[in-house]
Amino acid sequence: MKQRQDAWTEEDDLLLAETVLRHVREGSTQLNAFEEVGDKLNRTSAACGFRWNAVVRHRYEEALQLAKKQRKERQRLLAKQGGAKKRRLYEPPMPSLEELGEVMQLPAVIPSSPPQQVTLDQVIAFLKTFQSHERRREALIKENERLRREIEELKQKNKELEEKVAKLEENSSTVQEDFETLVKIINRARKMVLKEEEERGLTFRMDPNGNLEKIAE
Repeated sequence: MKQRQDAWTEEDDLLLAETVLRHVREGSTQLNAFEEVGDKLNRTSAACGFRWNAVVRHRYEEALQLAKKQRKERQRLLAKQGGAKKRRLYEPPMPSLEELGEVMQLPAVIPSSPPQQVTLDQVIAFLKTFQSHERRREALIKENERLRREIEELKQKNKELEEKVAKLEENSSTVQEDFETLVKIINRARKMVLKEEEERGLTFRMDPNGNLEKIAE
């Protein structure tokens, strides 16, 4: 049984996409494409089918729809001409029972139909689709980089603001301590003055504002 544990490369994905589109366009099935790619990459057809449906297909959805449309046009043309005997584009080796079990878990594929030749217009359409996906990928990379820079700038500004707040809190605490110390000194001085005057026989009282005033005898 064929087994591969290494990751898929861009070349592997491109081979898978080209093979699937060719089989669909020429009237074969996606299963045949998975088997062909599996033989070339030493992977199981089930692994190729999973990779196509889970990762690669969404990149080539437009090209896949175009391939299906071309296959239908080819079928109509053959029907008008009296039809032709269908054949498989790829004859894979006989799979093992385990491989058959894996394949049965794949989504249903489109029945095979007569083959047709690839035209220049089809190649151009495929390349345009590929270029469009590539431009989108590059745009996403640039946008991601821009957002990353903005996040770094915001982090730096946030750090500077936190340092300023900490410094202001420290200054506020110092001012509060100085004020409390000053109030204590003033109160102590008032008590000393009051005590000295009492010892000299003078009577004082404190007004609502905290000031001392002499009481007439």
